[in-house]
Amino acid sequence: MRAAHPHLFFGLALLSQASHAVPLTEDMNLQVKLSALSEYRSRGISQTLGDPAAQLEIILIHNNGLYAGVWTSNVDFGSAVDAQGQQQRLDTRQELDYYAGYYWQISDAISLDMGYMKYSYPKNSEFNMSEAYAIFGAYGAQLGVNYSSDVENYFGKHQDTLYTYLGYKTLLPAEVGLDMRYGRNDMKDPAFFAGDGNTRDGYREWQVRLSREFVGLTWELSYIDTDLSQSECALWYGYTDSCSATVVVGVSKAF
Repeated sequence: MRAAHPHLFFGLALLSQASHAVPLTEDMNLQVKLSALSEYRSRGISQTLGDPAAQLEIILIHNNGLYAGVWTSNVDFGSAVDAQGQQQRLDTRQELDYYAGYYWQISDAISLDMGYMKYSYPKNSEFNMSEAYAIFGAYGAQLGVNYSSDVENYFGKHQDTLYTYLGYKTLLPAEVGLDMRYGRNDMKDPAFFAGDGNTRDGYREWQVRLSREFVGLTWELSYIDTDLSQSECALWYGYTDSCSATVVVGVSKAF
């Protein structure tokens, strides 16, 4: 049901160069980031049913490239049908992610970021999952791969999932940042059912984000969409508009 929910750290490979990190020791730095968004979307899918989200991230960064962090956000998955066929409100209101990895700056323009991430949802542990990831960056472009073997399918059994994406990051005039991403989320078993009876085991999503620093804050505007139809979205996620095109406004502050 929630196979596409995990948080995507687009730009995670730049953490070791974070200008806002606070030095703890000669080799260790700490970064804290607070964010407020008009909606929390992950891989194109709404995690808050269109409502706003408040998010917190804390990262420890070692000068040798090792890092570890925790990230959290409010979520709202609405309701689900129980074993008796009754609609039941899902209890979880929080996503809590733990991750650790290694960032390798191969040259000024080329980098490799590899790590492991664990996603947990208090009160709805059936959504918990883990993922290994790798991000190769070169001259502003990014190729990312995320693999999981413990996402639940319709029958409550674990299945393999593979998320791959291409991204590009650059700086426009007036110090406006531009991030673009095109990704595909694939599952081992058929997961998306259309109104005509056709099924498929994956979908595509894309995002274009503009950002700019102003009065000590980072402001961003994103356009997000998927190729899932309303019927596919409703049968897998429970709501017709959770996968539709949207504009998300956000503001963040790093310490």
